[in-house]
Amino acid sequence: MNTRSLAVAAVMLPILGACTEMAVDEAGGPLPGFVQLPESVVALAAPSQDLNRVRIAPEDGCYWYQWSGPVETTFLPLRSNDGRPICTVAQDAGAAQS
Repeated sequence: MNTRSLAVAAVMLPILGACTEMAVDEAGGPLPGFVQLPESVVALAAPSQDLNRVRIAPEDGCYWYQWSGPVETTFLPLRSNDGRPICTVAQDAGAAQS
């Protein structure tokens, strides 16, 4: 293998590795920063949300899932079938008005 091929391989390997998403670590647990969802939350969640990459936002106590689009990766609120955010604690609707 010549030096140019080796340089191209060194650049491409991390890029190709980033294309493979692994939701669990070697022991089968959630990746650092992500939580494993209880079955009750899985049952509430609307389809087409990535339930393998979910975290709890400390700001609101709600579940947020990692969404990977064609241009960016961001976190979106995990929602139920009726569109409500799924949270670890009940959200007080009047709290914002105090």
